[in-house]
Amino acid sequence: MSMNWNEGAPIYRQLREHIKAMILDGALKEGDALPSVRQVSADFQLNPITVSKAYQELVDENLVEKRRGLGMYVNEGARVQLLRSEREHFIKEEWPPLRDRLRRLGLDLKELLELDTESGSKN
Repeated sequence: MSMNWNEGAPIYRQLREHIKAMILDGALKEGDALPSVRQVSADFQLNPITVSKAYQELVDENLVEKRRGLGMYVNEGARVQLLRSEREHFIKEEWPPLRDRLRRLGLDLKELLELDTESGSKN
């Protein structure tokens, strides 16, 4: 896990979002253990409380579970749940201003997708 911290958001939120991205990307699968708080703290030179706060928010969102004495594990159905919530967030929050900007700039979504394909992107 490598991270570039952004000064615009709290580190615990950035860490939480990074773990969510890992779940969405399949790097962390259902049943996989998250790295220990101690390990993440040491790897990124973070306060363990910061890591614990990120992990607790993932627990609160029902994406991971805390197994006493064993650590944190990705819950069954976490990826599906995340896909649903991230898609809903994108459609309601991110897409409208993006759509408006595309219209203002006279850009066509189909053309953009063709440019993306031509550039060799495999998204």
